[in-house]
Amino acid sequence: MAHKHSPAFLRLVDDAKRRVREVTTDEIKAKLDRDEKFLLVDVREESEWAKDHLPHAVHLGKGIIERDIEERVPRNDAPLVLYCGGGFRSALAADNLQKMGYTNVLSMDGGIREWREKGYPLVKEG
Repeated sequence: MAHKHSPAFLRLVDDAKRRVREVTTDEIKAKLDRDEKFLLVDVREESEWAKDHLPHAVHLGKGIIERDIEERVPRNDAPLVLYCGGGFRSALAADNLQKMGYTNVLSMDGGIREWREKGYPLVKEG
């Protein structure tokens, strides 16, 4: 059920991905299994978050993350891992956070869709 993206959007994402460090879903699963300390941030829409999300994640949607990140994460060297549906919105958000001075930001390539496909655990509301 992947969304068909416009060429202009894909160019924007490709540009951001040149500057952003990406990690795989397997790497994030391993970090969680090792209890590594980092903030896992779901940048999807509120309605997507409400359906399901990764364990230990917090929600800061792409529409508000730049506005709210400094209050939520005052240290610009704090380890952050962003994810979305497939890795595009998280790359755009990670690029913006880096422009704001955050130095330890990763984007999870493949997003929650790949996480689901691998059968990794999810939190479902209700």
